[in-house]
Amino acid sequence: MAATARARQLRKVKTWAEKLMWRWLRDRRFSGYKFRRQHPLGIYYLDFFCEEAELNVELDGSQHGFPDQRKHDLEREKFLQSLGVKTLRFWNSHLRRNAQSIRDTIFNELQARAPHPLPKYSRPMMPAGKSKLKVLPHPGLLPKEKEDRLPTL
Repeated sequence: MAATARARQLRKVKTWAEKLMWRWLRDRRFSGYKFRRQHPLGIYYLDFFCEEAELNVELDGSQHGFPDQRKHDLEREKFLQSLGVKTLRFWNSHLRRNAQSIRDTIFNELQARAPHPLPKYSRPMMPAGKSKLKVLPHPGLLPKEKEDRLPTL
């Protein structure tokens, strides 16, 4: 119960980077994958967790560069790996400059761990010449021919 209350408290106070990432991931907006924010797992709280793909997305501020914090992050990483959870870490400062590459990295990892079929409109089309459809000329008059047939005054 205490873990849930702490997770709720963490969800209320978010950084600009967490707001931006949540805009991308919430409501199954990211290719239909469901993410949870500040998900409690053991003694840790995962920034963004997709249970289906067992994927954790972490956003790191400058404090994660200090030796003590790096040691803590390494212990956390080992714990999550023991549960089969993969962690992707991104620096907050890179989120705005490299947004598309970060989204691509997350998408590729999700597809590798729990593939979702792509919607029909995003699948590649048949190469030219391999189509079974026969292309016929338009049965009506072309616009230029219609103009030629108009009576002149």
